[in-house]
Amino acid sequence: MPPPSANRRRALIIGGSMSGLFAALQLRRRGFEVDVYERVESELAGRGAGIVAQPIVAQTLRGLGLDVADLGVDMTTRKILDAAGGVVCEIECPQTLTAWERLYRILRDAFPADRYHRGMGLKSFEQTGGSVVAELSDGSRVEADLLVGADGIRSTVRQQLLPDLSPLYAGYVAWRALIPERALPPEIHRQLFAYMVFCLPRGEQFLGYPVAGPDNDLRPGYRRYNVVWYRPAEESTELQSLLTDERGVTHAISIPPPLIRRQAIAEMRAAAERLVAPQFREIVKLMDEPILQPIYDLETPRMAFGRVAIIGDAAFVARPHVAAGVSKAADDAAALADAVASDAIEPALLRFEAQRLPVGRRIIERARHLGAYLQATKTLEEQARSERHSNAESVISETAVLDFLEA
Repeated sequence: MPPPSANRRRALIIGGSMSGLFAALQLRRRGFEVDVYERVESELAGRGAGIVAQPIVAQTLRGLGLDVADLGVDMTTRKILDAAGGVVCEIECPQTLTAWERLYRILRDAFPADRYHRGMGLKSFEQTGGSVVAELSDGSRVEADLLVGADGIRSTVRQQLLPDLSPLYAGYVAWRALIPERALPPEIHRQLFAYMVFCLPRGEQFLGYPVAGPDNDLRPGYRRYNVVWYRPAEESTELQSLLTDERGVTHAISIPPPLIRRQAIAEMRAAAERLVAPQFREIVKLMDEPILQPIYDLETPRMAFGRVAIIGDAAFVARPHVAAGVSKAADDAAALADAVASDAIEPALLRFEAQRLPVGRRIIERARHLGAYLQATKTLEEQARSERHSNAESVISETAVLDFLEA
């Protein structure tokens, strides 16, 4: 079992996606010896869909000495379409829209390949007075000063620390897809592609915006159109049906796109013909292999546990409407690294927790407000939230905007 270095403190990062890489790079800059363990055997590049690159993301990348040129597609205008395809609302809201794989690739390429271990997950860990020892999926044991759980909504680190804490289904799902720019008919491209565009069927939300193409291609004609359609789905009936594949197997949390039943996709397409603007009906026809994403909330009561911390989606999973996932991961990592840079691990992690818990709670609460009107069932309080945040003016001005964190 390799011990921590005699001269440098050592950190183990469980999870090699966005949160894990942000934490790994931040800790290396502060003198830690860092290893990342990712349970997925294959390279993660190419996963995910479009995301909003909030200003803090570019700022963090620059602070890490990374190139943020051509981070994504710059967009200035938002629009809402009615069911007939007319523009009912329009505002200026400059943002950079990018793809998950673009940010992942920037971070992954900046971290030493020999310290990134694919196909190695965490089985368990134990803490002593002066270190934490992780047992990995291959049976090896690794000792370090610090262990960071950055392993997402299915976190094995969180499961050992907080076994009774589970994601809570929010009452609706998202149908998602990335469509090649060249597949869009010219008139649809003209009306949609340069903007973030919404359509608001009653109790639903459809939106689309441009992102980079494969291999981070930003050339006109080679980009992609990111599509998200939020739809209510009652948990015990419709959600279970959506998560059940052609063989009758019901999947937990999510279902791989190739296993989604053809009937479920056909019903989604038929609903589009009834409910959304004609421009988006054409978009739905181009969704060859859509992704089905049930929407969950996860709110941890703690982030620090002796020499172990959880960050990113291992700690807080917010509904996507705030577009805070990547910026939250970046801020969690920076706060963690700052805290442990010049202090003993355990008191440093408590300071980190005190700083980041309130932020995570505010993001969760804001996301619940913005998504309340999409839920299949609502409490009286959620109905009140729905009335405040479901009108066109609120949706177009509040979605994916983080100014509430500055208040």
